[in-house]
Parts: sequence; structure tokens; C-alpha cells
Amino acid sequence: MNDQVNHPSHYTSGAIECIDAIESATANLTGTEAYCTGNAIKYLWRWKQKGGKQDLAKARWYIERMLADGQAK
Repeated sequence: MNDQVNHPSHYTSGAIECIDAIESATANLTGTEAYCTGNAIKYLWRWKQKGGKQDLAKARWYIERMLADGQAK
């Protein structure tokens, strides 16, 4: 049975869950940097299984936000 709350299939494909990848990827980030990076990863992770082009656009939005805010060096 697919647990849509704790382990939804669109976040559990592959060897690790998305949340674990996000925790590792944002370990040295704080605030908006961490939030935007985590959300971009989330949408890139699940785009094929859930939101399609809309999820890709959402990931781009978070990346563009970081670029516009001057957070990316």
C-alpha cells in the first residue's frame, strides 16, 4: 500500500527518499538559501512522477529567486 503521507511514491523513487537528499544538500545553508534549494530539489525530484512541466517551472522559479536575490555566487 502506498503511504501518501509518510512515504509517497513520487518522493521515494531510487535508493533514498527526497527528504534525505534535501537534508544533505542543505546542511550548510540557512534561511532562504536552504528553503529555495530544498524546494528546487523537491520539484526536480518528483517532476516525472507527479507534476510534469509545472514542477519543472516551480523548480526554475526557486532557482531564479536565488539568482535574483544575489544568493548564488
